[in-house]
Amino acid sequence: MIIVNTDFVSDRTVETIALVKGTMIQSKHIGRDIMAGLKTIVGGELRGYADMMNEARAIATKRMVAEAEELGADAVINVRYATSNILQGAAEVMVYGTAVKFS
Repeated sequence: MIIVNTDFVSDRTVETIALVKGTMIQSKHIGRDIMAGLKTIVGGELRGYADMMNEARAIATKRMVAEAEELGADAVINVRYATSNILQGAAEVMVYGTAVKFS
């Protein structure tokens, strides 16, 4: 499966199938939250949160790809990520794009 953030795939003609998406809602872990609070005192990267968000993006992407594969897509183009807080201590990661078939 080809996944790109452009609206084309080089040297390929594409036929649009549908919009596909994947989501993941991730909540904070109390241990990470305590360590992040301490880290804000001295500054620097909040590695636990970065790892958590990378994992959430990977899961959301996997779900989007699964939806595209169910539709018989060869690629997902124009891929975008969005993140939003849905409640205190939890964030949603959403990835979406256009499932296409090569013609």
